[in-house]
Amino acid sequence: MKNLRHILLAAAASIAFTGAMVAPVTAKVVPLDRVVAIVDNDVIMESELNNRLKSVRMQIQERSTALPPEHVLKQQVLERLIIENLQLQIADRAGARIDDNSLNDAIRSIAQRNGMTLDQFRQALEQDGLSYVDAREQIRREMLINRVRQRQVMERIQVTDREVDNFRSSAEGQQRMAVEYRLGHILVSLPEGATPDQIAQANKKAEGLYDQLNKGADFSQVAVSQSQGQNALEGGDLGWRKADQLPSLFANVVTGLKEGEVSRPIRSPSGFHLITLNDTRGNEQLLQEQVKARHILIKPNEVRSDLEAQELARSIYDRIESGAEFSELAKAYSDDPGSALNGGDLGWANPDDMVPAFREKMLTTNMNTPTAPFRSQFGWHILEVQGKRKEDISDKVQAAQIRDIIGQRKFEEELQVWLRELRDQAYVEIKL
Repeated sequence: MKNLRHILLAAAASIAFTGAMVAPVTAKVVPLDRVVAIVDNDVIMESELNNRLKSVRMQIQERSTALPPEHVLKQQVLERLIIENLQLQIADRAGARIDDNSLNDAIRSIAQRNGMTLDQFRQALEQDGLSYVDAREQIRREMLINRVRQRQVMERIQVTDREVDNFRSSAEGQQRMAVEYRLGHILVSLPEGATPDQIAQANKKAEGLYDQLNKGADFSQVAVSQSQGQNALEGGDLGWRKADQLPSLFANVVTGLKEGEVSRPIRSPSGFHLITLNDTRGNEQLLQEQVKARHILIKPNEVRSDLEAQELARSIYDRIESGAEFSELAKAYSDDPGSALNGGDLGWANPDDMVPAFREKMLTTNMNTPTAPFRSQFGWHILEVQGKRKEDISDKVQAAQIRDIIGQRKFEEELQVWLRELRDQAYVEIKL
């Protein structure tokens, strides 16, 4: 008896030979996935390119924009995939990862911005023929790419104090940083070519409304029932506007109003106007609590145990209590190199910038009274609070906002330079 394996092989060979001789090949050839580009140490597969092409076509069609020729679209999408791949390789070499919790939060945020729950977002993707798994992976890729860009590009950007000052003094800077006002408006209108009697009647009505408002009448209700202005049905609300966006006759008055105050009737060719200042923003005074303090730090080290450090701090505290000069002991014993030479002086500091144990003592201890030694992550401290104040940091906050504006502009410019350098320095072999 022939071996079973030989029989099966012979039968298979016979079937294959007979099929080839008797009839043409009818089985459909299913092409395997193939490499369309080699990118440094990685590759881009044709399936990846096709999936992205499908997504891009849908986005273009949703914008009602004509699709470019297929070969042009394919080239553009492949180039984008190459740039993404290079950035993802940087992320991989740096060990960057997007954990599932961060990814889930990002997806929920996207869904919320589109007014959907997570389940509705998933269903919307499926209706568009997109896989939730693929979409999730694409979001992860984009988060990784964004992290790489922030790290690689931001370190190439510097914003100088001079640039901040120049922006602040520029027309754009003054406009962007200008105070915004939210006004209520009531118009008692006049017809074109109004007679003196009509003007007098309108003025009398406006003065009457002014008296009502000063006696406590609700401005928005009066606007709805009495105003002939375009915003009457909105309670006369003109929304948020900067001074240069207001009619000049309003701008001249609004800066002298307090919140809730109503102006006297203002005459213009269209009639008599009453305005009230509902709110302002952009001119808030930001006060930060600051503490002036000095301290002595005794740190444990290779030759001094934590208990010995505590005992030394206690003996220094006892000397201070006996009348020894705090600053001299700080110069002689403190292990804080930043303050020891200054007698332990820390200057004016924001308590929120301190570690918790230190912050708590700064906020609760009496002024000019050295604390008993207490422990923080750095060692044992003796602290004396010498003053407290509230510092206006509005200018610093505004400067930080300006730095963000300038930095973002520089980021967009530098990003294009960096991406071009990344592409030029990479090994890329197109296999299409």
